Amino acid sequence: MKAWRADWCLFAKEVLHARLDNEQKAILRAVQNERMVAVASGTARGKDYIAAVAAICFMYLTPRFNKEGKLVKNTKIAMTAPTGRQVKDIMIPEVSRLYRNAQFLPGRLLSNGIRTNYEEWYLTGFKSSADNTEAWSGFHAVNTMFIVTEASGIPEATYNAIEGNLQGNSRLLLVFNPNVTTGYAAKAMKSARFKKFRLNSLNAENVKKKKNVIPGQVDYEWVKDKVENWCTPIRKDEVNEGMGDFYWEGNYYRPNDLFRVKVLGMFPKVSEDILIPYEWLELAVNRWKELNDDGYTTKKHARVGVDVAGMGRDCSVLIPRYGSWVPKIEVHQSGGSADHMKIAGKTLQYLKDEKAKAFIDTIGEGAGVYSRLQEQDYYNAYSCKNSEGTKGLHDLTGQYSFANMRAYLFWAVREWLDPKNGFNPALPPDDFLVEEACDIHWSFLSNGSIIIEKKEEIKKRLKRSPDRFDALAMTFYPYDWDYSNDEKLLNEML
Repeated sequence: MKAWRADWCLFAKEVLHARLDNEQKAILRAVQNERMVAVASGTARGKDYIAAVAAICFMYLTPRFNKEGKLVKNTKIAMTAPTGRQVKDIMIPEVSRLYRNAQFLPGRLLSNGIRTNYEEWYLTGFKSSADNTEAWSGFHAVNTMFIVTEASGIPEATYNAIEGNLQGNSRLLLVFNPNVTTGYAAKAMKSARFKKFRLNSLNAENVKKKKNVIPGQVDYEWVKDKVENWCTPIRKDEVNEGMGDFYWEGNYYRPNDLFRVKVLGMFPKVSEDILIPYEWLELAVNRWKELNDDGYTTKKHARVGVDVAGMGRDCSVLIPRYGSWVPKIEVHQSGGSADHMKIAGKTLQYLKDEKAKAFIDTIGEGAGVYSRLQEQDYYNAYSCKNSEGTKGLHDLTGQYSFANMRAYLFWAVREWLDPKNGFNPALPPDDFLVEEACDIHWSFLSNGSIIIEKKEEIKKRLKRSPDRFDALAMTFYPYDWDYSNDEKLLNEML
């Protein structure tokens, strides 16, 4: 016990049978000796695993007993996350696996942590809530530890409550993907109060050795794919480490924001001409996860954007939006040929609700789908052309006009996602949509109107068409008047 208390990495190896790389060992040593530790991490880099290892080490190496077996220095550990799913399906299972690996540790596993025969010695996990800061009031002990995963999604009020308990032999460990540049977790990575770490997926043992040495950790093929698709090759004399530039297999690269966050464990660095900042999308995705976990349903009617694949393209995309809620993204493989009837059939499933509306890009293959729905008397389907004029249309402030309908629709998505506008959008997780949204540039024309760069330029960088974003944008098509009124006006004119 003396040797394990002196070296938590030894306990992790000999008792928990944990396989830690050098960066994870450095984090564990920091938690052993420092009060506050923050870890920004790339995808599948083992941040939750090392958090669980630290929790078990603290659980069994800090309590003290007298000769009679009485607990004289108690230990309490609280693990929390923005959603109940993250606690139940990520944090607690990691703890449970380590506990079972050890085989002889005292206590018993429960669905929310570990309990012992001592009332004041336990580990528990629960969802964080800004409305329930009182939940932290009972965490007073000689030894206290607070572990926060997905720490960038935790409200400030929760951190205030946690910090009120950082007394005695206490620890605060934050682990998160650095997807937003504001908030407590982001500030922790700049604060002298915290010992700071960044888990870079390029340094993962599986990646460096090009084989799966550590099960579950990010692998070489995944990183290689992201380097090829999310990074731009640059010359050595162009390297700027502040931009996240890096050396990989004989070449230098400059990452986009997705690569910075998901691979390098760095915060996004958005240029002013990017249409959608990454952190806005991450907020929308996190909101979707929380609502989905809570079984959210809506009484609103669907506005469906339909982007139809043509010859030589892989898929068609349908995105239904119910106010601020997008429940799913439908992607249908075309097999290299246009399949108008299939997509028309998928679309009319929504249009059976007479108050639902579908907006179809009718420049190209979508014209066939639109015509078929009109033949079937689904007049709640609308033709949407990106080249249409936008006379009388402005942004929310009334200041900006637009070069064409495409610019208006893309800007409408931007305003919908902008947190300051209060729409509270919720988008399902989809790396392709995030990649597309974060790679679109905008600018002003000489007359002051907003224009979006040509699709050909976006396709060059993505190596595919931004079909998902196009479909989402079409749900904001503004000319969706009632057909019966339109018909009445036409008859009056005749």
